Amino acid sequence: MRIKDDLYASRRALAGFVVIGLGWASFSAQMPVIKAQVDVSDGFWGTLVLMGSTGALMAMWLAPLVYRVLGAWAMIAGAFVMASGFVLVGMAHGPFVLGLALFLAAGGSGVADVLANAEVSEAEAETGRSLMNLNHGCFSLFYAFAAVCVGAARGAGLGPVMIFTGTALAIAILAIWMKLPDRQEHDDDPAEAKGMPYGLVWVGGLVVLSAFLGEAASEGWSALHVERTLGGGPAEGAMGPALLAAGMAVGRLGGHVIGAGWPPIRTMIIASCIAGSGLALSGIAPDIPVAYAGFLLGGLGVSVVGPLALGLVGQAVPGHLRLAAISQAAALGYAAFFLGPVLMGYVAEGFGLRVSFYVIAAVMFMVAAVLVPLWARLLAGQRAGRHIRS
Repeated sequence: MRIKDDLYASRRALAGFVVIGLGWASFSAQMPVIKAQVDVSDGFWGTLVLMGSTGALMAMWLAPLVYRVLGAWAMIAGAFVMASGFVLVGMAHGPFVLGLALFLAAGGSGVADVLANAEVSEAEAETGRSLMNLNHGCFSLFYAFAAVCVGAARGAGLGPVMIFTGTALAIAILAIWMKLPDRQEHDDDPAEAKGMPYGLVWVGGLVVLSAFLGEAASEGWSALHVERTLGGGPAEGAMGPALLAAGMAVGRLGGHVIGAGWPPIRTMIIASCIAGSGLALSGIAPDIPVAYAGFLLGGLGVSVVGPLALGLVGQAVPGHLRLAAISQAAALGYAAFFLGPVLMGYVAEGFGLRVSFYVIAAVMFMVAAVLVPLWARLLAGQRAGRHIRS
């Protein structure tokens, strides 16, 4: 009953996360065929994703402005821009069109994502309940479902245009639940917000970036790793991102149900180590089942780090700064989704896909050893300062 109440309390954000999951799963599960369609090398592919996905970074910084201009319709507008971009991705047969299409898709997704996270944070403040893991878990669940469906569609002979068109129709239906309430309490000029603890917010953003780097590396390149390195077919390739998302769904939903009272800093350290172990296992895998186990373990580990970090950012600032703080942390964090493909692409081109997974695994171990402990000290200092002022 409590989960039902939590889902209802964050229903608008939940619809946004489901839409984003459907869109990016449709892209990741088709990455091998889209890459072949534009006929570029691993390194140039990574560069194309970097150029296109700058739209996400720009959009996340500008999300508060988009909300002030469009109000309740801002998240719906972001979702429709994302869907249009992905349909154009399916039509692309050259690098320029693909870069433009990814810019649109990632830009629309970035706006929707920031607003969805901010809406969850607002719901947490109103209900006193931790809701980030639940919503991000539902994102992962629908991502896994969509990836499996795309794999089946590819196996049945459907091409990217048809698959992305079907995804766009599903997004149009879900948009009914994405209209936001009119919240007047947000700071009028988030860029000049007084009292913003920038150091805490930005280090939190780096924690999110590292966690999402592990996610982006696996979801974007797991299908290619299975099909090219291990000789799998289209359906087997699509199971890579699907299993990663399944592991993330289990970790996030399990964290919501049984782990709400666990110390978040300790949880992030342990989860980062699990993620690093899973990604390393995927890289060293001699066959497809072992790679699948690595993706599942990597998804389980990386699942809770990003949502917990975003939730702590929202809790650490006053309510009128919440959208601005989450916008900045998310913009830093989601840079992983265009840095990841570039890093993976150039390492894969120079040293092979296996080494790419080792590099991301090392990043996750660094998060556990250095970044999260540093952020814990900043959070403790922020709480102490607010207590003294009060």
